Order: sequence, then C-alpha cells, then structure tokens
Amino acid sequence: MSRKYFGTDGIRGRVGEFPITPEFCLRLGWAVGKVFARQGESHILIGKDTRISGYMLESVLESGLASAGANVSLLGPMPTPAVAYLTRTLRADAGIVISASHNPYFDNGIKFFDRDGNKLPDAVELEIEAQLGADMACVDSDRLGKASRIEDAAGRYIEFCKATVSRGFTLRGLKVVLDCAHGATYHVAPGVFEELGAEITVVGAAPNGTNINDGCGSTHPDLLTRTVLETGADVGIAFDGDGDRLLMVDAHGQVVDGDELLYIIARHRAANGTLIGGVVGTVMTNLGLEQSLGKLGIPFERAKVGDRYVLERLNARGWQLGGESSGHIVCLDLTTTGDAIVAALQALIPMVETEHGLQDLRKGLSKLPQIMINVEARNPAQQAGCTTVVQAIERKNQLLKGRGRVLVRPSGTEPVIRVMVEGEDADEVDSVARELAEVVRVA
Repeated sequence: MSRKYFGTDGIRGRVGEFPITPEFCLRLGWAVGKVFARQGESHILIGKDTRISGYMLESVLESGLASAGANVSLLGPMPTPAVAYLTRTLRADAGIVISASHNPYFDNGIKFFDRDGNKLPDAVELEIEAQLGADMACVDSDRLGKASRIEDAAGRYIEFCKATVSRGFTLRGLKVVLDCAHGATYHVAPGVFEELGAEITVVGAAPNGTNINDGCGSTHPDLLTRTVLETGADVGIAFDGDGDRLLMVDAHGQVVDGDELLYIIARHRAANGTLIGGVVGTVMTNLGLEQSLGKLGIPFERAKVGDRYVLERLNARGWQLGGESSGHIVCLDLTTTGDAIVAALQALIPMVETEHGLQDLRKGLSKLPQIMINVEARNPAQQAGCTTVVQAIERKNQLLKGRGRVLVRPSGTEPVIRVMVEGEDADEVDSVARELAEVVRVA
C-alpha cells in the first residue's frame, strides 16, 4: 500500500495548510494513541525544535494522544536524535518530533520513532494512516492519558553525547565555533563541547520562533565561515534546525561537507581497525568519495536519498557508518539515527589524535565537480517525471557518458526538484546543470 500522508521522513508541510493544521494533528495524535494503545497502556514522548508553530502542534498532539488513552511526556525543544535516544532509554513506546529540519520556520512536520529509537516500520505508518480514516472518539474519563514534563531531558542527552567518545578524550586546547541555527541544539551543543574542554564561540543560539535556519546553520555556512576566520578558530561546526545533520569548516574557512566528513571518519576508523564493513552513501554522494574509499580498500554502496534508506542498507549489510552529502551522518555503533553532535565528535577524534586540521585530514579525497540546483515546483513528482524532463535527462546523460552523470529527483522534504550534475569538467557540469534546471522549471 502507498502512503497518503507519510513521506520519507514523517509528515511535513507549510503550517496552516493541510496536513499541518491543528485539526489534522489532533486527529493524528488520536490515531497514534489508538495504534499504540493496542499494546496496552502506552507512553509517548514529544519533542520539538524552536519553530513558533511547535507550541500549537505540541498541544494538539498531546490532546489527541490523551484522548486515545496514551500517557505523554513533553521534552520541550530537543534535537531529533535526542528524542530517539530518550525514547529508547526511558522505555517509551514511541517518540514524536515536531520539526521541519532544515526548512524555514513557516514549515513544520511530525516524525516518529519506535521504542528502540528507530524510524517507524512501514506497517505501523500504514496502520496509523488507516486509523486516521476512522471516526474519532474519546475514551472514558477514567482511561484518559496523563501528561507530564521531563525536566532533565537536556542533561540526559548531553551526558549521552559525551559518552560516545572515550573517557580520556578531551577537546582542551581546541577553539571551536558552533552555529546552532537558532534551532533545537541551541541549549545542548554548547554544553557538550564546553564540558569536553573546548574553547567555544557560539552563534545562532538565540531562537525567537521565526529565525530557525535563517541565514545560519548547515544550510547557510557563510556565518560559520566568517566567525571561524574572525576568531581564529581551529574548526567550525554548523547544525541544522533539528540537529540531525551538520557541516564543518576548517581553520582556513573552507566548508567540509557530508561526503568529506564520511571520508575522514571512515579512513580514521579503518586505520585503527574499528571500521566494521564499509560505508553507505546515496545516489547523490560524490563519485570521488566512492573512488577514494576504494583506494583504501573500503567497500562503498549507494542507497536512495534519505536517512531511512541509508539505515536500511547499513542494517542489511551489518555495517555501521553511512550518510549523505548534506551532512546527515549515521554511526550505528553509537546511536540509532543521524546525530549531528555525535558525528561532529567522531570527526574531531582524528583531529585530536593526529594533531592535524580538517584541511589535512580530507586531502586524500578527490571530489569530482558537482553542482545541485533546487527548482521550485508545485507538484515536484509529476514535474520531474514529465516527458520533456525525462528526455532532457537522457540527452544530458548521453552527453556526459563515461565522464559524468545527471540525477533529477523530487525532494522528499521541500516543494522543489533537485537537479544534480557531476562530471570531470567543472564548466561543462555548470552548463549542463543550468540548462537542465531551466527545462525542469518550465516543464
């Protein structure tokens, strides 16, 4: 069965437009509560990022869950991976995150974790969708769910992040800039890095409900670059709005993306004998990463775009390390989902142990020129699959045959079509990408 509401990462859209409305999210909370109530008395956690709409959606989800008989624990603003961790360690039946990740503040979404801190199985999502079609009815008063707030959620997660590195590991002597995107990491990331000994400068840590991801964070690295250069920092780290992806900046102000971070972590683990199997990327991963890992004897496989698919491939192969060019890095030996703070610490380990900066650690990676253009679309799936676009893609792939590749796909998180072109010649890549984007735009 195909999903009606769930996408690759929960349910997402513009606030006030279906399905991100109070009415639908009240019913969604009730449907989730009914599904998990079948297992007996249920306990659901709710966390959120810093969007102003989070207050509204949190309250209606709580009401819907309680009306179905589920008990609710509110975490307040917390990174997505923190909700996954707390769902697992607090023995909850499910965790809910209210977030639209790297999107602007006027978007929001609802995503879910199961009791083990994993994305909900397809069967459970379909069960929730089926329940959404039923008549909504409140349980008897003596069976209504209760709500409480977990006051020490941030402290629990900070301690977890610190525990992902060895007890003797320290960042003492390292100057680190953190850009929290005015998002969910604003009150936890500084604590992690400061308590590990780093001298930190923090930007993007004053959320007001509407400034999340606005000119800051992993989708807008200019602020981080400027601050690293101005402060003479050794490294900069930018998170996205919900703290599940990152990018870094070296001491010279050069951006280090997800492909480069995967290379740095994988090479260091391979050298230390701690890399289990190989690395999983996506169809968007730069071909240069695959080639560079191959030279080190490290296997590499590609999955569809989305951490759900990276996780599926990692679990199928029994591997532990994977991720996306966007900076969504998964370390399955440490946690169950992409975690930007955990991934940043894993990238800092080789810096500390080798006393080399990121600019040196990524030297073994030779990336092919790659450009991606986001084209706004009212119906991305339909537009990307129309005949004129498909034919244009075929022509460009023939043009680049043996020297590059073209990938056009509708985004699973935004109303855009992503046009990616990769090849040996940077000028040709730029030209092909712009021509193809124009075809997509007018299709």
